[in-house]
Amino acid sequence: MSLLAVKDLSISIGSLPICTSFDFELQCDEYWGVLGGNGIGKTTLLNTLAGLRSAESGDIRIDGLALHQWKKKQLACTLGLLFQDSVDTFPTTVLETALTGRYPHLSFLSLEGQEDIELANQALSDVALDELTERQVDTLSGGERRRLALATLLVQNPRLWLLDEPTNHLDLHHQINLLNLIIDKVKANRGALLMVLHDVNLVMRFCTHVMMMIDHNNIICGPVAEVLSTENLSLLYQHPIKKIQSDGGSFFLPE
Repeated sequence: MSLLAVKDLSISIGSLPICTSFDFELQCDEYWGVLGGNGIGKTTLLNTLAGLRSAESGDIRIDGLALHQWKKKQLACTLGLLFQDSVDTFPTTVLETALTGRYPHLSFLSLEGQEDIELANQALSDVALDELTERQVDTLSGGERRRLALATLLVQNPRLWLLDEPTNHLDLHHQINLLNLIIDKVKANRGALLMVLHDVNLVMRFCTHVMMMIDHNNIICGPVAEVLSTENLSLLYQHPIKKIQSDGGSFFLPE
């Protein structure tokens, strides 16, 4: 059974269609990258799949159950969503923010226990924030805030990960380390991953499959080796793309 199954999905923002009669399945142990030009609707698609906005029509199922049939707290134990940007509504510390990822797993009115705190501390260590646990979130840099958002998802421990530009604000070192960390976590849970990226070469390196959103009637899906080509990428970005071969593998660059 697919962890995420989409059938005949149509999404619009006002009069602007994002996808029309779109079918898609995400299996366990698959890691998908989503590519598309600015404003094509990648974030809108992720938010719709997560149940944060309504589709025009179609069916979305998580682990075989229709999205609207899930209770919100139960869904949050299975699905984790990383937003494109983080908003700090309340003054909290780094540790307190990471602990919010445990909320779906706690019973009504219960507080975090020592095991929850240990999980949060481990996640902060994994993203190299273990020395900042008592810092106020609003004092963090953009990259530190991004790593904290990913640590919170690690604490939440979902099986289905929907990530909107997870490498935002991250330097090269942290991009590679954190994407490796996410893949390892998803793999350990026999889960699946769908993430929006702007770097084609990160999709080549970390993903098994790719979704290329060219327009609402043309979304190309399939294994990376079959779908990522200079022809498809040039069509996607409306710019000539060339492929470079090296000892480390293949790379795509704009001409």
